[in-house]
Amino acid sequence: MSSDFEGYEQDFAVLTAEITNKIARVPRLPPDEKKQVVANVEKQLEEAKELLEQMDLEVREIPPQSRGMYSNRMRSYKQEMGKLEADFKRSRIAYSDEVRNELLGDDGNSSENQLIKLREERAHLLDNTERLERSSRRLEAGYQIAVETEQIGQEMLENLSHDREKIQRARERLRETDANLGKSSRVLTGMLRRISSRPSSGLHTVPWEPSPCCTCGVPAHLPTRP
Repeated sequence: MSSDFEGYEQDFAVLTAEITNKIARVPRLPPDEKKQVVANVEKQLEEAKELLEQMDLEVREIPPQSRGMYSNRMRSYKQEMGKLEADFKRSRIAYSDEVRNELLGDDGNSSENQLIKLREERAHLLDNTERLERSSRRLEAGYQIAVETEQIGQEMLENLSHDREKIQRARERLRETDANLGKSSRVLTGMLRRISSRPSSGLHTVPWEPSPCCTCGVPAHLPTRP
């Protein structure tokens, strides 16, 4: 995961370096080349924003305990992106003013078509500015959603952790109850066995006494001595 982020990071660094170089060159270029460079910078700025979006997605996939470092780097890159957009905006305004001066400074013989072309150029530049601002707002909104989603996910993990602890405690209580029931069952079984092994209390054993002979008093079943 971090390797993907670092790959996007390297691409972003190369791209922003190229954009910075081109923005600095715009005021010194011939008119035709300036127009081409401005259009190229606009395209590269869009590419840089897409890289930031990809990096944002990668940061969201990084475990929370390791995310802080990458979040700080993302804030730095977003600040750099904002500075590039501001520099480019100033460069385009200077470029537009220069084009206007070139058109209007032609010995006062500027034609209606040249003025129309100037208005179209300015409208195009303003449209691009608005598009960049909208993209920036979308990126900021996406980042806010990512932060809120992270907070919700953290709360859900905490709730699940608490539920797990409750389930574990209930399981321990169930084991203790089961052990107590087993012990009680064994005690009752032993008691029942002892009770069943005793003679019935309602029966009495009468000792046997032989009946005497009616004449001599000797038990009838015993032989008499001669």
